[in-house]
Amino acid sequence: MVGEAVRSAYLKFPDRSDFVPAEAEDGGIVFYYSDDSGFAKANLLSYMLGLSAPFIKAERYKIFEFMESFGGEVEDVSVASGDSFDVETSNILTSSYDDAPIITAVNQIVINAVKSGASDIHFEGRDNAFLVRFRIDGVLNTFRRFPKGVQEPMIARIKVIASLDVAEARRTQDGRINLKIGNRDVDIRVSCMPSVNGEKVVLRILERSSEFATLHQIGLTGRLYDIYRPYLDRPNGIILVTGPTGSGKTTTLYASLIAMNRENKNVLTIEDPVEYHIDNITQVQVNPAASITFANAIRAFLRQDPDIILVGEIRDNVTAEAAVQASLTGHLVLSTLHTNDAPTAVSRLIEMNVEPFLLSGSLLLSIGQRLVRKVCPHCAEQVRADETIKKLFAKEGVDMDSYLKGKGCSDCFSTGYRGRIGVFELLEINDPIRRLINRSASAFEIQEEALKHGYNTMFMHGIELIKSGITTPEELLSVTRAGE
Repeated sequence: MVGEAVRSAYLKFPDRSDFVPAEAEDGGIVFYYSDDSGFAKANLLSYMLGLSAPFIKAERYKIFEFMESFGGEVEDVSVASGDSFDVETSNILTSSYDDAPIITAVNQIVINAVKSGASDIHFEGRDNAFLVRFRIDGVLNTFRRFPKGVQEPMIARIKVIASLDVAEARRTQDGRINLKIGNRDVDIRVSCMPSVNGEKVVLRILERSSEFATLHQIGLTGRLYDIYRPYLDRPNGIILVTGPTGSGKTTTLYASLIAMNRENKNVLTIEDPVEYHIDNITQVQVNPAASITFANAIRAFLRQDPDIILVGEIRDNVTAEAAVQASLTGHLVLSTLHTNDAPTAVSRLIEMNVEPFLLSGSLLLSIGQRLVRKVCPHCAEQVRADETIKKLFAKEGVDMDSYLKGKGCSDCFSTGYRGRIGVFELLEINDPIRRLINRSASAFEIQEEALKHGYNTMFMHGIELIKSGITTPEELLSVTRAGE
């Protein structure tokens, strides 16, 4: 057991997330550290206490496990805010070592999530435990495991700072938290839901930044950019971005707005919710209670002399028809649609009772997209492809003998991946495809015709990313199938 003197000195460090003292097999002390900063702190603590102890490099999750050995209670969670993450939130997330344990724990979890680039925090109960999980680069990983008794007070604390009803645990609730962590302005959307293991809470992290992702940064580069960019200068028509939830559609729309010359344009958006604020455009939030729906907003926009209209999502035939009418009356409309690929967007809109002849005259471009994780540049190495991957890619006429893959390091949390990028397919609506739309052709027929005119599927784009060392075959196969 680590002595009280060591434990007390260790707990005085404001950021303890990258090093920890532990008991060695011979009964002495050993220091585990995750990076250079952790090593420096461990060395300082060893010097302060006059210890002669070995130093061992370990992964971050191992350090968290050792930290739990200091009693295993909430009050022993490390403060991982770091020197540059002073929290200024009107006392919502301010904390010190003497604060209530639950408040401190919630503070530290949120700060850790923002620092690590997590998009979501999941607080969820199990039969005998309470888990905190982070979604980083689209993948959920367990960050902390607490005793079951922590669940109710921790969720109650989250409800308090989100201005929700603490006493209500039988229905869903939604709230919002606005934070400033260091120089970062952060919006957090809170969703509470009852379950058989107690309430589950998900926090979605949205960082408000003056720097938005560009078309090049999201992956629309080279030939794809040359095809897509001119469409943003069209005076009228519809551009659709398609894909499942979490595939980066909204980010693509925002990047498109950033790429436009907005100084001499009247740009109006209707979104649910407005996730990021952009200069020089008017953004409207959906509010059914005030009769502000997608369709109603589009009709109102037409009386505001718009040049460009962004519709957050086409969900029903009323919105679809309003978007088509707006495009036919001389406006450029950008929107998203939940379909598996670009060609399916056409049949989906026809299913929504949009007249084929109106659709063929208004649709300019359909974009299909997914997100794949990028190979970590700090631990990338060349590896040989196994036989299964070779055979899958050989069927598509691609030789996949070797590729870059991350072996895992502290920079990528031992995953081998760091960040994400889009894989895209761009379906241009030319005259042959318009004729197919007019006779309500299937998505397969539309794709077959498009392939004759230079259309490339997401799988084809993904192969280019693999050859460039940006992603891996495993990632590409996880989001798309060979031959799609």
